Amino acid sequence: MNIQSSTKLRNEYGAISKMAHESGEPIYITRNGEGDVVLMSNEAFEERERALNERAAVLEAEARRLSGEPTFTTDEVRNMLRKRRVHDVA
Repeated sequence: MNIQSSTKLRNEYGAISKMAHESGEPIYITRNGEGDVVLMSNEAFEERERALNERAAVLEAEARRLSGEPTFTTDEVRNMLRKRRVHDVA
């Protein structure tokens, strides 16, 4: 866990920005010795958002399955995709 002060962020933004990009990890910024904000590169943030959205989609699908919605086997899904691909090509 990387923790930096708000003073260091203000005085050495370039170095902290470089650190965020190189590590791909969040940097915790403190103010008066207490946690204040978290800084991360755009790339790391977008990857985190993508992962969270994927997880939410899986949890939603699992909730639908548990509620009794119809499910498909792997073979059924493959066949549906093959049919769609053939239809799209034609």
